[in-house]
Amino acid sequence: MLHLVTISLPVGAHIAGWRHPEAFHHTIGNLDAHIRMVEIAERGKFDAYFLADANGTQFMDRPEMLRHNPPPFSPAPFEPVSLLSAAAMRTTHIGLVATVTTTFEEPYTVARKLGSLDVISNGRAGWNIVTSGYAQDAMNFSKGQVEHDTRYSRGSEFVDVAKGLWDSWSPDAFVQNIETGQFVDPDRVREIHHVGEYFQVKGPLNCPRSPQGRPILFHAGQSDPGRELAARVADGVFFGATDKDIAKSIYDDIKARMAKYGRSPDELKMFCGIIAYAAGSADAADAMLDELNQLIPEDLGVKMLSEELEYDLSQHDIDDPMPILPEDSNLIRSLRKIFNDRLRKTPMSIREFVRLIVPGLGHPIFKGSGVEVADRMIEWYEHGSCDGFVVLGGLQPVGLENFVDHVVPELQRRGAFRTEYEGTTLREHLGLPMPKSHWD
Repeated sequence: MLHLVTISLPVGAHIAGWRHPEAFHHTIGNLDAHIRMVEIAERGKFDAYFLADANGTQFMDRPEMLRHNPPPFSPAPFEPVSLLSAAAMRTTHIGLVATVTTTFEEPYTVARKLGSLDVISNGRAGWNIVTSGYAQDAMNFSKGQVEHDTRYSRGSEFVDVAKGLWDSWSPDAFVQNIETGQFVDPDRVREIHHVGEYFQVKGPLNCPRSPQGRPILFHAGQSDPGRELAARVADGVFFGATDKDIAKSIYDDIKARMAKYGRSPDELKMFCGIIAYAAGSADAADAMLDELNQLIPEDLGVKMLSEELEYDLSQHDIDDPMPILPEDSNLIRSLRKIFNDRLRKTPMSIREFVRLIVPGLGHPIFKGSGVEVADRMIEWYEHGSCDGFVVLGGLQPVGLENFVDHVVPELQRRGAFRTEYEGTTLREHLGLPMPKSHWD
């Protein structure tokens, strides 16, 4: 049975999604838009609602991009844990996954924030672990930009500290016995006394244990250090691939790395990102995407792809071959690798690549009737390309509503997706065991 996550992107995953008459309008600072999306996803029995995030505003050095196009990360998003705490009050089952950086934060404060979200939501919190490679983000912090491999070694230690802190209290530590007057059992709390290369943390965490033990750990990095971190600590991986064979190679590689850390492949769920255009018929789905594509000026598509790759494509003629870019820089490596893998398979011009990539932000587009989209999802799943999908809609909230109304019932009819939640925690939805604890 496959798993489904959706991403919080009220502006839509299509570059022009926000301009469509049926789109959410005035999304900036609009809590109601996010709440509506998470409620739609819970109606569709999604495993989780995922909030992507960055630590700065993109395109500040490119005013025309900022003027005409919402950046991949909104210029004024809600802080993830704050937003998801609000969403927890309006939902009962769906998981709530926040992106938080290990590069510019401290383990204790992150463990406390996410531990609090986990308790507030009764065991539905997840953490998307990122190491923050955007140069513009680094300028907002005194330490500045950190070299790629250092980001990952720091991030690895960061996660170990957070996991130790979440294990500070035993489930029965807070006795709260009115008759005896005992509130806490001091023998059921511990200090971690962590001393490492990057952090010194005494503990304990001032947050109790959640019903699922600790937040579920996700990761999205696809560089070699990123894959190693995922294989060692992650419960879930978000990844991108432009076709099912590339997805399978990523899936197999990360799962194969787990054995050296004493982990079974079943302890990790991998979600491939897709853009879904589903409707009552294939013609209606085609019409939706065509309407959106007509709203993209070609020069804006080139600028957007240049921004994502941190490489100026306008220095080439638009009909020149799309270049394969280096993957060993201090930039965001994952996206370059995804695109390079596609180009090695199928070389194309910059114009062709922009038309292929920009409407889907680099993700494959699954388009058609509910039956056709379900067919393709099951095909990828049975091919061994993923354990599930991160479903994005080009136009919101229509895209997510159509997916829930047309695709989910078809997946359920075929026995490929749940009809009811398995439990109340994100860990139960994903079929993951409780984490090992100092108190077991």
